[in-house]
Amino acid sequence: MARMNGGQIIVDYLIQQKVPYMFGLCGHGNISFMDALYERSDEIATLSVRHESVAGFMADGYYRVAGRPAATFTSCGPGSANLPICLANAFLDSVPFLAVTGNIPTSQFNRGAFQELYRHHQADFPSTVRAVCKRVFQPTRADMVPVATRQAWKTMLTGRPGPVVLDVPFDIFKEEAEVEMPQARDWDANINCRCGAEPEALKKAVDMLLAAERPVVFVGQGVKYGGAAGELLRLLERLQIPLVTSSSGVGAIASGHPLNLGLIARNGTYPANHAARQADVLLALGVRFDDRTSSSWIPGYSFNIPPTRLIHVDIDPDEIARNYPVALGLMADVRTFLRQVHAELDARKLPREVPAGREGWLRGIGRWRNEWEEFIAPGFQADTTPIHPQRAAREIDEALPPDAILVSDVGVHHNWLVQFCKPRGPQSLLGSMGFGAMGFGVAGALGAKLAAPGRPVVSVCGDGAFLMHASVIGTASEYDIPVVWVVWNNYAFASIRGLQRGYLGKRELATGFSHPKTGAPLNPDFAAMARAAGIAGVRVDKAKDLGDAVAEGIKSGKPCVIDANIQGENNPGGAGVWELPGLGHSQPSIGTRTVVKG
Repeated sequence: MARMNGGQIIVDYLIQQKVPYMFGLCGHGNISFMDALYERSDEIATLSVRHESVAGFMADGYYRVAGRPAATFTSCGPGSANLPICLANAFLDSVPFLAVTGNIPTSQFNRGAFQELYRHHQADFPSTVRAVCKRVFQPTRADMVPVATRQAWKTMLTGRPGPVVLDVPFDIFKEEAEVEMPQARDWDANINCRCGAEPEALKKAVDMLLAAERPVVFVGQGVKYGGAAGELLRLLERLQIPLVTSSSGVGAIASGHPLNLGLIARNGTYPANHAARQADVLLALGVRFDDRTSSSWIPGYSFNIPPTRLIHVDIDPDEIARNYPVALGLMADVRTFLRQVHAELDARKLPREVPAGREGWLRGIGRWRNEWEEFIAPGFQADTTPIHPQRAAREIDEALPPDAILVSDVGVHHNWLVQFCKPRGPQSLLGSMGFGAMGFGVAGALGAKLAAPGRPVVSVCGDGAFLMHASVIGTASEYDIPVVWVVWNNYAFASIRGLQRGYLGKRELATGFSHPKTGAPLNPDFAAMARAAGIAGVRVDKAKDLGDAVAEGIKSGKPCVIDANIQGENNPGGAGVWELPGLGHSQPSIGTRTVVKG
């Protein structure tokens, strides 16, 4: 037993869990918690940000690289009310972090104290975030904090991971109690949630893969964050099955691998979309089949399920058969499942594991790949001002060292990056496509850099998103975090302007940034903003200079902003489509709809 206050209990448990960083912002509601952090500042680092959503995005980016959670701290009222966007971003991408939020004193519950949400229920911040996190815990006595903290941590990491909120009233941070401090190694170290598939179902899955003439494996971020990339690569090579990826799964294996067909989506590659829609068996690992990936679920563009027989493996049974019927649905951790598949193949001792008819399938895919490469080749040669976006993606990609981490924000630039960059591994390209929150790439890059201080980190973000979260340059300067930001400056919310042009007869409103009198493109000087914050800032107008600027920014070992003047008139074409109900759907830029009958 020990006499500790609520703040000390939380900090001690986080230190036991080897949490290296607390990202957050001060307020009157959390000063006692910050005092507890001060007492243990040699064991856990506290980084102050200039906006609470930046803290959440940093924790998100940290986990995606480090594979272990960080935590955030915010104050009551508007301080914690700035968290829901980054909580939702992490929640829909299955990324865990612990959000410690302050609330008003328990003695003031339901009295309308300063910053209390009380109109429907006393101290009602938990209702604000229930839809965007796994669970909210709200201890109201100091002796409740040990149980709430350890249960919050377990909830965050078990099953499908996700963020959890620990909402603590002002006085509970400071209130003392005689408590038996839970030991993390006893409560959490021995929990294993990597469940496997039921044996008979596993054998059926292997039978289906071996009997298939046109198999395809489709992966999402469940493979990347589940640490299953090695097992996946071994299976692809062992059975000679081609791979397609969602935008969140890009980089699961090296882009240059001959079995990797790339992105399947509305703007997906021709070989990926054309192979998947003709597959007789599709093995889906850790994916959601969202509308962008699935061409709005219109048959013949991304998938034909059925007659394609779907084997869907996911840790979350709610995702299985959400959007397509399954020939076989398996609730399992993808890494465990893949290891089971290899064990089953080993046990069968087959003389030839690759069916004889598979060679013709792979030859056909090779022809589609050649058609795609010919289709996209002109964009790489474009030498214009503003810079052609396809050329910009290639210049950035080629400037990156092999161990670099590219963090993409949300916007039209993300579509260009996932299509034309060549990530070399699971942590080479990070992006958010579940909630799609602008700001993840701007601020998440700081967390990614702290998770991998020896690796270069480059954030590519739109001008809209960067200006929303420009406070990151203050944080980068204060803590000397050497992230390179490439501001994809097209003077517009260009992805939405593209929808206005494509679906609404070019009736544009509130999507372009222009001078009120001249109509000329208008934005702040992002490079000058960076210099004003004490970090490097450069402006780039030509393609040949963009790659050099990225390379120089990385080489400097200092935070840097590159204001890149990039053409915003085009959206990347692909082999899929996207429908806005009531407005119709786009048309593929290459290939045609291919509906396979059963």
